[in-house]
Amino acid sequence: MKILYLETSSRNCSVAISDNEKLLCLTEEVSENYKQSESLHTFVEWALEGAEISLKDIEAVSLGRGPGSYTGLRIGASSAKGFCYGLKIPLIAVNSMESMIEPFLDKNYDLIIPLVDARRMEVYTAVYDGKTGKELSETEAKILDENSFIEFKDKKILFAGDGARKAKEILQLPNADFNEDVYPSAQYLIRKTMEKLEKKEFEDVAYFEPFYLKDFHGVKKKNKSEE
Repeated sequence: MKILYLETSSRNCSVAISDNEKLLCLTEEVSENYKQSESLHTFVEWALEGAEISLKDIEAVSLGRGPGSYTGLRIGASSAKGFCYGLKIPLIAVNSMESMIEPFLDKNYDLIIPLVDARRMEVYTAVYDGKTGKELSETEAKILDENSFIEFKDKKILFAGDGARKAKEILQLPNADFNEDVYPSAQYLIRKTMEKLEKKEFEDVAYFEPFYLKDFHGVKKKNKSEE
C-alpha cells in the first residue's frame, strides 16, 4: 500500500512516501522562514518522482497533526484534505510528537520528552517511555522553570526538539541529555500510521482540524472608528 506522509508543523517541511512500512522516498528541508506554502507541493512532486510512482497510486495520506506552527499546520491539513478528496482515499493523523521520539526509542533512555519551542519560556511537550514509545503524559503547553520535570530527576531523559535549547539553560536534571536539532519528520510517521491503518482509525476529512493546542493570536486589525 502506497502512503503519502506530510509533516508541516515545524520549520521542517517534510514529505515521504512508503510502501507499507518500507520508506520509498523522503524530501525535506529545515528553514528558519517556514517555507511550507512555497515548498510543500514541489516536495510532493519530488517524492513521487523519487518513489517512481504517480499521485493516483497513493492509497492513503498521513498527516503530522501538530502541535506546532499554526500556519504550517493549516497548510499541511489543507493539502492532505485536498489529496484525500481528489483521490477518494482515507486520511490518517498522527501526533507530531510521535515522530520526534521515534529515532531515539530503545537507546537507553528511561524517558523521551519532546520540546517544541513556543513563545518565551513556553514549550509544547509530552512524556514518552524511552523503550516502548508509550505516551505517559498528554501533550500540553508548559511554561518552563527550574522545577519543570523535577519529578523525573532520577531518570535518564532525552529532551528532543528546538525547545531543548532553553530547557538546557534552566533545568536542574543531572541525568538529562538535550538534542535541539530534532524536528518532526514525515519518515517517522510510518510506524504509527501502519498501526492506525490496521485498526482503520481514519479521520473525517470534512471535519478534520489539526491539533493546534492553543488558539491562534494574530495581529488585531484596527476598526475604522479606532483610527
